[in-house]
Amino acid sequence: MNMVKLTDGNITLREFSQKDKYRLVELANNREIFNNLRDAFPHPYTLQNAENFIDMCQKTKPPQLFAIEYDGLYVGNIGLHKETDVYRKSAEIGYFLGESYWNKGIMTKAVNLICEYGFSKLDIVRIHTGVFDYNIPSQKVLEKCGFCKEAVFKNAIYKNDTLCDEVRYSKLKSI
Repeated sequence: MNMVKLTDGNITLREFSQKDKYRLVELANNREIFNNLRDAFPHPYTLQNAENFIDMCQKTKPPQLFAIEYDGLYVGNIGLHKETDVYRKSAEIGYFLGESYWNKGIMTKAVNLICEYGFSKLDIVRIHTGVFDYNIPSQKVLEKCGFCKEAVFKNAIYKNDTLCDEVRYSKLKSI
């Protein structure tokens, strides 16, 4: 079976292998990463968390979660989570990048690649996400990639014992 691999210059999205587990722990076991993600993303991030995550990714067909490589080095994750029922033509995007790779344009290329893949291969017409109001860099990435701000949900997020707003974004498939 052919492995999915998406590339734009020095950025590649590829399927996970178990050999990624040590690097995943190294990147993900970071409080700054955890602070921008849902609480389901564990902190501290352990080897068992990485093994379980990669196992789940490998079982998902067609693949929806990918490792991000920058110049051949694994630096983060990105994925689409297809919705079900009446929302089956939509998917939620999620991602993280190792802190030392922030502000290099990596995530902008990765988001564009995953959106193109989602619209062409996963039979979806809408990709959406919610971003914590204090995560301005993620909001900028989405806007650069053609996502539109749809709404601000006041006090919708409770993270680290603090309420914050959720900024909702979406991108529609060009028809």
